[in-house]
Amino acid sequence: MALWVILLCTLIASLLGGLYLLGAFRRKRPNEPPLDKGTIPWLGYVLDFRKDSSEFLKRMQRKHGDIFTVLIGGYYFTFVMDPFCFGAIVKESRSKLDFRTFASKLVLQVFGYKPIEANHSIVHASSTKHLMGDGLTVMTQATMENFQKLMLFSLSSEEKRVWQEDSLFYYCYNIVFRAGYLALYGTEPHQGADNKEKANEQDRIHSNQLFHEFRKYDRLFPRLAYAVLPPRGKIEAERLKRFFWSMLSVKKSRRKDNVSGWISDQEKLLAENGVPEYMRDRFMFVLLWASQGNTGPSAFWLLLYLMKHPEAMKAVKDEVDKVSRENGQEVKPGSPPINITRDMLNQTPFLDSALEETLRLVAAPILVRTVLQDTNLKTSSGTEYTLRKGDAVALFPHISVQMNPEIHPEPHKFKYDRFVNPDGTKKDFYKNGKRLKYFNMPWGAGVSICPGRFFATAEIKLFVFLMLSHYDLELVNGEEEIPAIDISRWGFGMMQPVRDVRFRYRLRF
Repeated sequence: MALWVILLCTLIASLLGGLYLLGAFRRKRPNEPPLDKGTIPWLGYVLDFRKDSSEFLKRMQRKHGDIFTVLIGGYYFTFVMDPFCFGAIVKESRSKLDFRTFASKLVLQVFGYKPIEANHSIVHASSTKHLMGDGLTVMTQATMENFQKLMLFSLSSEEKRVWQEDSLFYYCYNIVFRAGYLALYGTEPHQGADNKEKANEQDRIHSNQLFHEFRKYDRLFPRLAYAVLPPRGKIEAERLKRFFWSMLSVKKSRRKDNVSGWISDQEKLLAENGVPEYMRDRFMFVLLWASQGNTGPSAFWLLLYLMKHPEAMKAVKDEVDKVSRENGQEVKPGSPPINITRDMLNQTPFLDSALEETLRLVAAPILVRTVLQDTNLKTSSGTEYTLRKGDAVALFPHISVQMNPEIHPEPHKFKYDRFVNPDGTKKDFYKNGKRLKYFNMPWGAGVSICPGRFFATAEIKLFVFLMLSHYDLELVNGEEEIPAIDISRWGFGMMQPVRDVRFRYRLRF
């Protein structure tokens, strides 16, 4: 009899423990946000969230208001949709809200790299030195030279004086990725001017091969991040990871010329912190995706919006032509390829506004912090909530800020001058009569803001500046609608289209 009692108690304890782990006993405490666990134990709303994160969060916001906690795949996420709360969250001390915990798990899962404690400070210090200020001037010039190597190396070719047709997304992603990659990771070494063109040709071939493999990995990325890849997908992802660990390895980097300080400094600092070489190889892959995974798609959307809006195209094209003339870089018959400097990129308020408007429409990162201790959060309405230790707090600015009609009237419409005043100064934005600090957040915010955002912006602007300076552009089908975005990529930065569009380009002179 005693044995049966013991077995029964053990069974009940196991059942209760399982239910606890599945979240069955979670209850809303006083002052906590509304709690919605869904109907499926442990999974909660993971299927809804994966299917369409944006529509799911809109539905939850209508149901619960601007702050709510939902169960997603065993984790409790508190989503904050009130933009006046963003500052308190992104500036909160790491002892309370930590962005590294979640990021470290994702980086290990997706790239096979296990971060060390010093990683964030290493990336931040190197990015401040090389991707901002004087360092950015150097990187802008290096990127400019590689754009010329890929785009303008045969301007005198007669076939380029007639219309050429290509797929816009593929073209933009390919060129921008390769120019950024060569500027950051170095170029083929050569001795003497006679061998320079051979080295350049090798750079064009090698970078194109790398891009094709990168696109394969990029397509797998969302399902890899959610850990829902089928067996064949997992095998392919592992193959691609090994490929990039090898191609970007420390040993191969040492045989390159013109490796950026951003890459070499981080590799050196990781070595000094005891990170083994094989793990440093993996980190090089992390840096490649972080630096080049969003710039090409951004350039695609910007050029597409400009081609679909003639008044925007004219304003931006007139601006880049004016900047070129004023800097002695006018494009005309027989002139050498234009050489765009960082100073020239700082003289383009319409291009800046058009790019920011593009990012407002199609950049959709989710900013996540792990709650390390119970933390109070006060909303703009005066209500105070407690964020529970062990949960995650998340911001999705695409809904709460970027597509909010109170902040951006006609939010689904592309307005190239939305972010600039007639005198060229930047506009302020308001909600309920109060000025907003966070009105567009494509790069994140706070301590986790993208450290390479200035370099990424320079890359995109260089590419578009070159395209508008040297080429006439038009869509093959002028009536073609803007393609829908791929909703499987919600939360991972720049959105991609569900289909490509065809365009034509030819030399202006």
